[in-house]
Amino acid sequence: MASGGAVRAAPTRYPLAVENCGATITVKAAPRRVVSVGQTQTEILYALGLADRVVGTAVWFGPVAEPYEAANAGVKRLADHSPSFEAVLGEAPDLVTATFAWHIGPHGAVARREQFGDLGVPVYVSPADCVGKDNSAPGDGVRAEPFRMDLVYRNIRELGQLFDVSSRAKTLVVDLKAREDAAVASMAGRLARDLPVVVWFSSRDVKGDAFVAGAKGVPAYLLDKLGARNVITTDEEWPQVGWESIAAADPAVIVLVRMDRRLFPADDVAAKLDFLRTDPVARRLAAVRANRIVVMDVAATRPGLETIAGIRELADNLKALGFAR
Repeated sequence: MASGGAVRAAPTRYPLAVENCGATITVKAAPRRVVSVGQTQTEILYALGLADRVVGTAVWFGPVAEPYEAANAGVKRLADHSPSFEAVLGEAPDLVTATFAWHIGPHGAVARREQFGDLGVPVYVSPADCVGKDNSAPGDGVRAEPFRMDLVYRNIRELGQLFDVSSRAKTLVVDLKAREDAAVASMAGRLARDLPVVVWFSSRDVKGDAFVAGAKGVPAYLLDKLGARNVITTDEEWPQVGWESIAAADPAVIVLVRMDRRLFPADDVAAKLDFLRTDPVARRLAAVRANRIVVMDVAATRPGLETIAGIRELADNLKALGFAR
């Protein structure tokens, strides 16, 4: 994936201890069997050339990124959503990675980190989901600090250390930073500033409260890079918000997240669109009446390799609606 020249780094010395999400994980050698619970972690492992170490994956929101289709085809998928604790252990992993503490954390849908630790299996959770974030209560967590891409870069570098591929990791980070800088520079000053936007991810019930992007998560990061403004001000990662409250915030644009996942009815963009155009409250929103609705791929809303692509995708959509200077 990296387009620049290779960056050299010192080899890993084992045993290696890494501080991760409030815990210390130790590996005695480069892991040979890893189960990846989360699409973004899986794709990072593939980008680092580690597909042959991945013995199982889970939690998929959409198709694997195109560069990794061939690699992914040979890897066992344990579950589309949350795998069972037993299914993960059944692959005899010497490392488990997770994108979200929601899956492996204090209230893990798969298990708590300690459950794996008791069996001698270290767990690496993405720093993007724990640094500056409180996951102590059930749910998606609350951010005290805004998401930043530096946390993804840290994720890549630390996996590089764990697997003794630090040179590959550093090269990948250099490439991603260059792409991010180019994306931001190309859009600088071209979009109306302070444009109010809401990002609707999904809903348990299409007609119920919506899971929308909080003030400090990945979508808010993308909006900030473009000079736009998230109308949701809570620090929850994906708060449930009623449409009366969304209407009161009066977003100029509604962003709908597109995904292949079908865990909730509103995962389907078509269901979202139908609701917006027929619900007595939603259909009166100025953004709906003027058809200022855009669709963004779910990969851009996750902390991973495709986050940066979301800057350009969102900018192109907003420009198409006439919000360029």
